[in-house]
Amino acid sequence: MPVGALTAAVIAILTLIGIGTRYYVHGDLNAIHGLFSLFFSTNLLICYWEACLFFRRDYIEERAEYWRDRRRDTGRMPAGEFLSARVPLGRVLSPTVWADVWAAYSTVDPAYTDRRTFGFNADIANGFATPLPTLALYAAYSAGVLPAVIAGIVGVGLFWQWVYVSSLYWVSFFVAEEHRRIGRGELCFYVGALNGVWVFIPMFGLYVSVRLILDGNYGILGF
Repeated sequence: MPVGALTAAVIAILTLIGIGTRYYVHGDLNAIHGLFSLFFSTNLLICYWEACLFFRRDYIEERAEYWRDRRRDTGRMPAGEFLSARVPLGRVLSPTVWADVWAAYSTVDPAYTDRRTFGFNADIANGFATPLPTLALYAAYSAGVLPAVIAGIVGVGLFWQWVYVSSLYWVSFFVAEEHRRIGRGELCFYVGALNGVWVFIPMFGLYVSVRLILDGNYGILGF
């Protein structure tokens, strides 16, 4: 199965679990809940990738050379080749397979082959620190398993760290002048748009969390 299709399938299944749970419990659908179901599901998958970044860091440093050579030889970004590569079903959970995400991305930002950098350590921290609160909010937003005020407090902490850390990643990228190494399109898409998801959706998440605290109910999410 191609890497890109497998990634999309995992995110879609996790998202539909949340949407289906909400429909089963509350009998309706909600756009805000759907957005955060997608966001939380994506973060859970990326948390696994970030754990692979930690456990396969030596492999990533070696594998990055391959992707740099491929980019030099073909003139294309490795992302397309990586996403189209096929993964045997017996290796879908292999940390070595998913560590290649970071080896390929290192052609944009070499921080992911240097364990002393901010980007490397910030992503590892996200991978180990956010799965449990992400699951807690996912369950709370879908089925109201936590009091709204508690969900709001957890959300303020979780969403704020995403806004702050992701914004600081942008700062570190430009301060290190890594933007001079890549084209404008790559800068806008890989560094700007992809990382922007972890700034702007969490900013909206902060608003939702504050409403949960002030309102004392899940009205902002439609129940």
